[in-house]
Amino acid sequence: MKKKLIPVIAVLILIFLVLVGIIIGKKVKELMPSNEQQDLNEYFAVAAEDEAAIILNYDLAEEKALFKDGIIYLNFNYVHDKLNDRFYWDANENILLYTTSANVVKASADSKDYYIGRKKDTKTYKIVLVNVDQTYIALDYVAQYTNLTYEHFEEPNRVLLKTKWGTVKKSPVKRKTQLRVDKSVKSNILKDLTKDDVLTKLEAADEWTKVATEDGLVGFVQNKRLGTEIEEKQSHDFEEDAFLHQLRDYPINMGWHQVTVPEANQSIANVLQNSKGLNVISPTWFYLNDNDGNIANLASADYVKYCHNQGVEVWGLVSNLENKDVSTTEVLTHTSKRENLENQIIAAAIQYGLDGINVDFEALESAVGEGFIQFIRELSLKCDGNGIVLSVDNYVSSEYTKFYDRQEQSVFADYLVVMAYDEHYAGSKESGSVASIGFVTKGADDILAEGVPAEQVILGIPFYTRVWSEKLKGGNGDDVESASEDYVPFELSSEAVGMQSAQRLMEVNGAEKTWLEDIGQFYTEYVNGDTTYKIWFEDVRSVEEKLKVMTSHGFAGASFWKLGLEDPVVWDTILKYINRS
Repeated sequence: MKKKLIPVIAVLILIFLVLVGIIIGKKVKELMPSNEQQDLNEYFAVAAEDEAAIILNYDLAEEKALFKDGIIYLNFNYVHDKLNDRFYWDANENILLYTTSANVVKASADSKDYYIGRKKDTKTYKIVLVNVDQTYIALDYVAQYTNLTYEHFEEPNRVLLKTKWGTVKKSPVKRKTQLRVDKSVKSNILKDLTKDDVLTKLEAADEWTKVATEDGLVGFVQNKRLGTEIEEKQSHDFEEDAFLHQLRDYPINMGWHQVTVPEANQSIANVLQNSKGLNVISPTWFYLNDNDGNIANLASADYVKYCHNQGVEVWGLVSNLENKDVSTTEVLTHTSKRENLENQIIAAAIQYGLDGINVDFEALESAVGEGFIQFIRELSLKCDGNGIVLSVDNYVSSEYTKFYDRQEQSVFADYLVVMAYDEHYAGSKESGSVASIGFVTKGADDILAEGVPAEQVILGIPFYTRVWSEKLKGGNGDDVESASEDYVPFELSSEAVGMQSAQRLMEVNGAEKTWLEDIGQFYTEYVNGDTTYKIWFEDVRSVEEKLKVMTSHGFAGASFWKLGLEDPVVWDTILKYINRS
């Protein structure tokens, strides 16, 4: 019996040894480093000879560069979004623009020539390539105006871009090792490293460190293969453009004077006589009048002369709202039409001896945002060259007005006026204040948060209020409309009136007003027939609350819409705060 068991035991032992061998073999295989080299074309996702990978600050971009005739070209959108948003591409006229503090630089598609102002210069390569619906800019040209460095490497084509500077951590390789795609010895090899190769350390972990090679490869190396860490300060010798502004050395006390017909200019003496301490007046003289960039002109030399004699500067307002048949988008997105508009504005300013221009372009669509900013850039250079102050009226900050790019405006324009009113307006679905103190304060906070310097901000304050009318409808709950849950039982409308008119309406109707601390205004309501009237008053006290915001935020001053709607006593309060700021 024992003899019969011996072969069985031997077989079992053999099977056991084989299983142990298999397990050990698998374990050894698991621990053995991979020798498989990573396909770099696949790693960089470079599929064609005219493609080049982009590594920006050691991050591999999805976007690909174009490699043509030995020159690296970057897609315009990539340049604008990632490297330098001051580049402007006019797709209508195929012109690339870049605005410095002194000149507008122009380069046409497929040309080696470019113009710095009127001065012509030439590159050895085509600056801009247009390929179907894609626009590419030569990277060398981009670097001319951008704080970046780049290196081009081949096999595969890739460009290493650097835009961030400061102290980086580096380590030499202690002995021969591998740069791997991932944190594992089983991961493919990106590059075989030799002793003393120096790596830039990006992200350290317990056993592996994410590193970058000098030729743009980013992967992982075991910590035990790295030598002593050293710190290296990196910088780039690039002179940033310096922008200067024509800021007054006194607080701005500005009023908008609405002029819709030439005859209104004759009222300037009364307008100034009814105010106190105005040092700037902005008459609504100019507006965009056709799709070629021509303007309508209501200006008066006698008006300007009278204001100057009274020590008041004149900043002529330019609007885009008067002629409803004009497309602001059409004008601002065509370089030739935009320049025509700018030239007409400057010509009028020189002709009438204006001290400044006040741009009031409202109700823009987001598609024209870049064109509007380019308009401000270009107009600012023309204004600066002629000693003309440029101010730009702006809505309070919001998600849907981000494209107004107030921070970039402030780089070029001298002043930004934040129109801290129209919180509730003619088309609002509910009644409410034109400018509650919370709305004004948030508008002041937000424009600073966007990066606009306080000394360039003028706070726009309303002299008007709205009388809201809620007229009862005839529905009694039996019809489909009045039976719905969101049914509003009245028709809402409003009328803008001046301070004294609102006060008289309250008095005539025997109503009383109550101060609302959270709103920063007096409020009243009264009923007349089937209509309820509601008023959030603008008066001396509400204006004072807003002037406190101007002062606390360190703003350059205030501007008031519009002259003639104020209670005259408000000027004493305005002077108290303007003189203190």
